[in-house]
Amino acid sequence: MQISKIIEVLENWAPLAWQESYDNAGLIVGAPEQVCTGVICSLDCTEAVVDEAIAKGCNLIVSHHPIVFKGIKQFNSNDYVSRVLVKAIQNNIALYAIHTNLDSLLDGVNKTLADKLHLENRRILSPKPGFKDQNGGEIGSGLIAELPLETDEAEFLKWIKEKLNLSVVKHTNFTKKPLKTIALCGGSGSFLIADAKAQKADCFITSDLKYHDFFEADGALLLVDIGHFESEQGVAALIVANLKLKFPTFAVLESLVNTQPVSYLKD
Repeated sequence: MQISKIIEVLENWAPLAWQESYDNAGLIVGAPEQVCTGVICSLDCTEAVVDEAIAKGCNLIVSHHPIVFKGIKQFNSNDYVSRVLVKAIQNNIALYAIHTNLDSLLDGVNKTLADKLHLENRRILSPKPGFKDQNGGEIGSGLIAELPLETDEAEFLKWIKEKLNLSVVKHTNFTKKPLKTIALCGGSGSFLIADAKAQKADCFITSDLKYHDFFEADGALLLVDIGHFESEQGVAALIVANLKLKFPTFAVLESLVNTQPVSYLKD
């Protein structure tokens, strides 16, 4: 089977036309006509993931985050991006990224968070005008849904920590109101704070919030930052599950490499 067959399935699921203008989703390294010997799916494409692909005889890595996100003028050993690219090319390994196009799908990246938090009645938080999925449904940024029952803020934060296996959760001051409607965005979602408020969300869960972003909650909702890796930790398994639907007997593997670059000092 050629790599192009894997790409066809991925792009039928999350078309490249859905990616944001700044993104670099798609085939980054490799030839579509190359015969595929196996697929490794990961959140990030690091040297360790390339080593894993080599060890397992897989010549295609499908990652959520593109290893190349901005212009590169030199390929040397001085930065991790160049080292990954050179090692992949030397070992004839193709690299593919499925990024903001997968973020845009209701059953994409945000589904992994919504499933773990048992959210119901899900819909796109900020729809993208003029775009529909294969079933005519909305696509866009973020997700908004409801908890089965109204929940106390402190108890909900404990629930988030437990279900997502978090070491720490950053949040704004409590609104002292029960939570029912929950908005979320895996990855960096500060650009959706206004949308979450406009949609009357009681809580917005995302990551990469800056100091001044927290002021934007302005008492209208509970703003929660769970960490970038933590918010997307289920994406590799999601990609594997989608490919397995089409290729149930083919070697489609979830990476065992922990690509979390952030450490937390604990007591």
